[in-house]
Amino acid sequence: MRPSSKRLTLSFDNGPSAEVTPNVLEVLRERELRASFFVRGIDAADPVKRAILDRASEAGHRIGNHTQTHTIQLGSTNDPQIVADEIGLAQEALGDLSEPERWFRPYGGGGIIGPNLLSQAAVDFIAAGHYSVVLWNSVPRDWLDPQGWPEIALAHAREQDWTLLVIHDTPTGAMLALPKFLDDVIAEGIEIVQDFPPDCVPILRGKPVLPIDHIVSEAR
Repeated sequence: MRPSSKRLTLSFDNGPSAEVTPNVLEVLRERELRASFFVRGIDAADPVKRAILDRASEAGHRIGNHTQTHTIQLGSTNDPQIVADEIGLAQEALGDLSEPERWFRPYGGGGIIGPNLLSQAAVDFIAAGHYSVVLWNSVPRDWLDPQGWPEIALAHAREQDWTLLVIHDTPTGAMLALPKFLDDVIAEGIEIVQDFPPDCVPILRGKPVLPIDHIVSEAR
């Protein structure tokens, strides 16, 4: 193993899937790794999927809020009710799975970071609820390239000091490549950690800690 000061944080969006997530959890367990799973409220309310999330939480993985429906980019609306429904209802569905921290990842629409992510109404709701906003700096689009995404993700991990990877534990076939990807990362001496890079958390417990103008729209 070559020594390296680089780090990689694993995060999974849009699951859990009964067909995929249990195997992902087993792959992580075998390598003694912990990750974060950002889920929709409507999935957290499903009994079968909830049982998988309970298992993930018991194994030490973080469970975060990825909106209620994953259909509305919050930068497109300044309607306080829509914001409350998309963030607040999801948080209610997660319940104690997300405690003590309220980790929130906005719907990015393909990994784009820009004013599509939040509106002022969303920022206000996040502040009032003391949410922490978790973004990303690597989206290899595994849902479009189930076999090729590891090469892209590994390149990102080599290029950046600390990579926050977004992949999806959904039934696309992409997670079949997860074991070898993780082994390749470990073989390169890149440390896999659970913490989030500070550069990817612009709002911490409701308070902006980095500039956020570029991710907040002027939606009316």
